[in-house]
Amino acid sequence: MASSTAPAQRAATYPGDLSREQLHELYYWMRLTRSLEERLVLLYRQTRVIGGLFRSLGQEAEAVGSAYALDRGQGDILSPLIRNLGSMLVQGATPVEVLRQYMAKASSPTHGRELNIHFNDLTRGFVGQISHLGDMVPVMAGITLQFKMTGQKRVGLVYVGDGAMSTGAFHEGLSFAAVQRLPLVVICENNGYAYSTPLRLQTAVADLKDRAPAYGVPGLRTDGNDVLGVYQITKEAVERARSGGGVTLIEVVTYRRKGHAEHDNQSYVPAEELAEWEKRDPIDRYVRQLKENGWASADELAAVDTRVQEELDRAVALCEAEALPEPESALDAVLADPPRTEPEWFRRLHG
Repeated sequence: MASSTAPAQRAATYPGDLSREQLHELYYWMRLTRSLEERLVLLYRQTRVIGGLFRSLGQEAEAVGSAYALDRGQGDILSPLIRNLGSMLVQGATPVEVLRQYMAKASSPTHGRELNIHFNDLTRGFVGQISHLGDMVPVMAGITLQFKMTGQKRVGLVYVGDGAMSTGAFHEGLSFAAVQRLPLVVICENNGYAYSTPLRLQTAVADLKDRAPAYGVPGLRTDGNDVLGVYQITKEAVERARSGGGVTLIEVVTYRRKGHAEHDNQSYVPAEELAEWEKRDPIDRYVRQLKENGWASADELAAVDTRVQEELDRAVALCEAEALPEPESALDAVLADPPRTEPEWFRRLHG
């Protein structure tokens, strides 16, 4: 195998500032994101997932590519949306944590109180999202204001959807961040739909990036299904923010190939539209790039696939038999001095 891959490694020219190893890492994060969600679909159909299941099928490149542009060593931090599982994995979240969250295990990061990827770890660089669209923009404006006021060379990145850009919280947060010249990168995911509302019913502008000049910040647009393109444009925005240049709004054009959640059958989406975007699958596209440019061999990619499957096998086996939280634990971290005896409702319930 060494003899067949060595010539390709010597001949290959790698894009931008990325090494061969980093190109393989980008593939690993995208493959891990998709495969983890596929495992969750199986668990959901077995009724072992509690609550809804939200997929990012078709959007893995924009989540992974943008997060990969941050510098974890510098303490950069991001705030994801429900379809940015890939960005959280890049920042250090683990598959077993995500599985425990979806299955509401007592051992989950939120101890069964919250579901899916609604959890955070500031030391690893991700802030837990909330479901109110646009609200994380002012939250991240506040966090990056602290970076600026304390002289820290840290950058924040926040994701918003096309629907969230119609909310007051988005406008207030972006306006404040722009005026204060905060080190913030705003990734707008133009995936075609806000739940079932198509983009044409959300805004009259042709491109979402065209809203940026109203705030006095640069507005950029890129193909969200091209992981290298997303990485490069985000990297430039991150460097601009770190050097004091302020906010950048980046529109990533992508597509949500599943419904809003697993229970949504996408009946409002034309079948031919889905078929067209399936041809633009970001992982298939990146695999072609890797092979055609000599950046990875078939054996190397297969090794990544095997690694992902083995990691997920271990993660599922670790958490599937774990316990749900005890009912009385609902009072923990809620009351300053929770009663140590069984509450009245618990005694009534269990006789």
